[in-house]
Amino acid sequence: MSKAPALSIVVPLYNEEECAENLFATIQREADKLGKSYEIVFVDDGSSDRTFHICEGLAAAHSELRVVKFRQNYGQTPAMSAGFQASRGEIIITMDGDLQNNPADMHKLLAKMDQGFDVVSGWRHERKDDFLTRTLPSRIANWLISTFTGVRLHDYGCSLKAYKSRFLKPIRFYSDMHRFFPAIASSLTGARTAEIPVSHFPRKTGKSKYGLSRIFLVIADLMTILLITRFLRKPMYWFAILGFPFLVLGAVLLVFSISQYSFSSEKSVIVPSISFLVLGTAFHFLLTGILAEYIVSTGETDGKSIIAVKTIPMAEGRG
Repeated sequence: MSKAPALSIVVPLYNEEECAENLFATIQREADKLGKSYEIVFVDDGSSDRTFHICEGLAAAHSELRVVKFRQNYGQTPAMSAGFQASRGEIIITMDGDLQNNPADMHKLLAKMDQGFDVVSGWRHERKDDFLTRTLPSRIANWLISTFTGVRLHDYGCSLKAYKSRFLKPIRFYSDMHRFFPAIASSLTGARTAEIPVSHFPRKTGKSKYGLSRIFLVIADLMTILLITRFLRKPMYWFAILGFPFLVLGAVLLVFSISQYSFSSEKSVIVPSISFLVLGTAFHFLLTGILAEYIVSTGETDGKSIIAVKTIPMAEGRG
């Protein structure tokens, strides 16, 4: 194993046979200008075309390229996570494999990181995508993520980002968490996050893997991210927030049903049944929160992602 490089450039690929060679050549050309040792990690996410075979040939001819292959398509988050684990650099740069990101912007990310930031995210301020199917859903998703996580970025969906690897590798990523990486790193590891404008090109080959449906995926994953980033060590609070409206509604319905039985000649089992059902939902959230608290207190989640920035040795004679 050769000496670990300073940079690892991680790129997930899925059916990108038309641009894989050009992508590698462009990244290689721009990485050579950075004046740092580097490696390029291509992750083939179960492509059904010749993407892997092209990457395999490139890796045989260029020692700086490493290739990870999935047997089937798992999605961008598992692909990036596999790339993180395979990378050896102190700094990890990510980008898309469709040449819409500009590898020439890597120096901007590193320059911003040199100012003391741990995560630097790209912002496609002049985006070259269809407004209705790509740009509008992205803006809505960015507003939702920024509002609920407290880490405000204009463009969570931009894959061109730079991370200090020690803030990524302790975290377990799954589902569609790739768009939440900066918020997760900031909340779980205390990473300092910044954002800079970067270039964005129209897609010339292949087709987009995303559309309007992803906004619903963002909303679903956002619930998980809120639990992870804000309530990881006190999950009872999260389930109490979810259960409180059901508790109030159930109590109101129960009082109404009691008054109905006491002061009305008309008897009905519908309202009492609904009240008990709603109250049962509230207690279900309560019991889930208790179970989550037990898991956190006895499992390996608590404190797992805490990153120590610096350790100051104790002076002699003190202790």
